[in-house]
Amino acid sequence: MEKCLINESVDVRAAILAIELGQKGIAVVIDANGCLQGVVTDGDVRRGLLAGLKLDEPITTIMNRKPTKAERKMSQSSIIELLQQGELEALPLVDSNNCVVDVILLTDLTQRNDTEKADGFSCALIMAGGEGRRLLPLTENLPKPLVEVGGMPLIERQVRRVANAGMDKVYIAVNYLAEMIESHLGDGSQFGVEIQYLHEQQKLGTAGAISLIQETLDGPLLLMNGDVFTSINFRYLLDFHYTHQPFMTVAAIDYHIEIPYGVIKTEGAYAQYLEEKPSQHFLCNAGIYAISPEAVCRVPKNCPYNMTDLIELSISENSGVVVFPVHEYWSDIGTHDELNKARTELKIVKETLGDLEEFDEAAVNIELNHRRAA
Repeated sequence: MEKCLINESVDVRAAILAIELGQKGIAVVIDANGCLQGVVTDGDVRRGLLAGLKLDEPITTIMNRKPTKAERKMSQSSIIELLQQGELEALPLVDSNNCVVDVILLTDLTQRNDTEKADGFSCALIMAGGEGRRLLPLTENLPKPLVEVGGMPLIERQVRRVANAGMDKVYIAVNYLAEMIESHLGDGSQFGVEIQYLHEQQKLGTAGAISLIQETLDGPLLLMNGDVFTSINFRYLLDFHYTHQPFMTVAAIDYHIEIPYGVIKTEGAYAQYLEEKPSQHFLCNAGIYAISPEAVCRVPKNCPYNMTDLIELSISENSGVVVFPVHEYWSDIGTHDELNKARTELKIVKETLGDLEEFDEAAVNIELNHRRAA
């Protein structure tokens, strides 16, 4: 429980870290006496980021000051009912003085253990058919998804993350040097998933391979570009998608540009004011999507089609497109600079964590996220 607790004087970064370390989906805000002041969920953070929130702003700007809470004298069945009525995964438990004594998870009370699972996705699709020309000569005889980051091919990291999130089927769209990817990953059994390969006989763009999936999907499709290295929480992405019920949910990263000069705002020939070294922020496509079965059906069969086409089509539909801001670690391994940066980051993280007996994805992801937020 202690890892979930934060003081009301901390910033948003500290709340994100508490949510990750506590593994309960919320950070609980207390005062110096341990009394409940509010809670912050991952959804609160994402909504704040969409509204322009900065990670160094006080947590009080987004915390829920009147959260649902349970009292210690309440029965377990009453607490379960409270959680279910509020459609909550977790809530604070307080004593008669309103001091936090525990953080209760619905999954603990119902004997379920799936707080990190995103098995509500019908399956995942990894787009791994690109030639990776920006990584030449490294990709002259090696497909970009097999480029190693931290001693493991990038696409293997993606498959392992999907498997850890509870999905049991992964489609992989292949073209360039497809046989090398198939040889490395096989049928997926070594990772605990079933892998099926979608062979692009012609280049189908960034979305056309979706049409090669033959089965009828009974839930959203998780789609990832094969060159994305990220610690994004797929469960939070899925919850965000289900909350808004759009045609598509597009993960987006915050990208800012620092202008090193004073910018003059004008009206006609006259200067109105001078803004010294401003920065501009943009939400940019992160190459990770939750796509509803209805949107999947919109992709034309066996012809080039791009994600931009599907996004624009979905925007025109009533349910439209929602944006899921990513505050976790994210890197597009498309250039030598980005590849070297990711390798360096992962090396530092492993040195920080010390010797691990086995690959501890959760610990690595938390440290990567902490470094990005800092």
